Amino acid sequence: MIKIKTTDRYNITALRSFMTNILSLVAGLVAISIIFLIAGVNPIFAISEIFTGSFGSFYGLKETITKAIPLILIGTGLTLAFRAKFWNIGAEGQLLMGAIFATWTGLTFGQSLPSYIIVPMMFTAGFTGGALWGIIPAILKIKYSINEVISTLMLNYICAEILTMLIVGPWKGKTRFGFPGTDNLPDQAILGLIPGSRIHYATLILAIICAIVLCVVVYKTRFGYEARVVGENPDAGKYAGIDFLKTSLILMTISGGLAGFAGVGEIAGIHKYLGYPAAISSGYGFTAIIVAWLAKLNPLYAIVSGIFFAGILVGGDAVQISLGLPAATVDIVNGTLLIFLIMGDYFLKHKITIQFSKK
Repeated sequence: MIKIKTTDRYNITALRSFMTNILSLVAGLVAISIIFLIAGVNPIFAISEIFTGSFGSFYGLKETITKAIPLILIGTGLTLAFRAKFWNIGAEGQLLMGAIFATWTGLTFGQSLPSYIIVPMMFTAGFTGGALWGIIPAILKIKYSINEVISTLMLNYICAEILTMLIVGPWKGKTRFGFPGTDNLPDQAILGLIPGSRIHYATLILAIICAIVLCVVVYKTRFGYEARVVGENPDAGKYAGIDFLKTSLILMTISGGLAGFAGVGEIAGIHKYLGYPAAISSGYGFTAIIVAWLAKLNPLYAIVSGIFFAGILVGGDAVQISLGLPAATVDIVNGTLLIFLIMGDYFLKHKITIQFSKK
C-alpha cells in the first residue's frame, strides 16, 4: 500500500528559495516548449524570439522598461496584500479606477494649473481612486466574510463597465469625431518621456521608490510585522490584539493605491486620454500577480520580476508577428509560468514523503 505524507519544512534558506524559483521557471519553460511543439512551432526558436525581441535590441529594451513600470507598481502592492493572505485579484480594476480619477483631474484642472501642480494632483487622485476600489473588498471580507477573491475579481468588471459608460456617454470627447474616448489631456498634464522612448520617467522613479519604501515597511515597521502575522498565523494575531479591519484597510489602501498610480502613468504617460479598458491596460493587473509571486512577496524583488515579465509581454508581441501566433500566446506563457511557480512554492514549504507498507 502506498501512502503519501506531507510535512511542513522549516528553516528555509535563501539559497533554497532562489534555486526553487530557478527550477520552477526552467520547468515552466519546458512545459511551454511542449505547447509550442504541439502547435507545430520550433520551441527553441520561439523562446529565443521572445527574449531577443524584448532584451536583444535597444528598441525592445525601451519597450520592456515601459511595460515594466505598471507591473512593478502593481506587483509591489500585491506583495503586501498577498503576504497578509489577502488575495487581491482586483488590481486591474484598481488601475482603471486610478486612470478614471486621474483623467477627471487632468481634464478639469489641467488647463488652469502648471504641470508641477497638476501632475502631483493627478497622481494623488489616481492613488485615491485605486485605494477606494481596494478598500471595498477589505470591508466586505472583514465585516461580512465575503471571499476577497470573488469580490476583487468581480469589481474588475464593474470598473471596466463604469469606464466604458463614461467614454461613450458623459465624458465622450468632442474631438473624437464620434468615437468613444475623452478629449486629450492638456499639455500640462502630460508626463515627460525619456527622449526616443515611451518611458515616462516620473512614474518609473516613483515605482522604484515605492518598492524600496514598501520593503522597509514590510521588514522594519510594526505595521509590516502585523501584516506578516495576520498572514502567517491569524490566531496569533488575534491573541496579540491586532486589529484585522484596520490592518486590512491599510494594506488594501496601499495595494490599490499603487495600482492607481499605474493607471495614472498609462493615461498621462502613454495614451494621453481615457479610452476602452483593454486599451488602457494590457492585463497588467493579472500579470502583476505572477510578478509578486516570482518576487517571493518581497517588494524589492518585484523590480526584477516586473522587468522579466515585461520582457515576456514585449517578446510575446514579437513572436505574434514573426511566427503568426495568436494573441493568447502571451497569456499561455504567463499562466504556465504561474502554475509552476505556485507548485515550486508548495514544494519549497512542504516535504512529500512516499511510504510503502503492507496491508
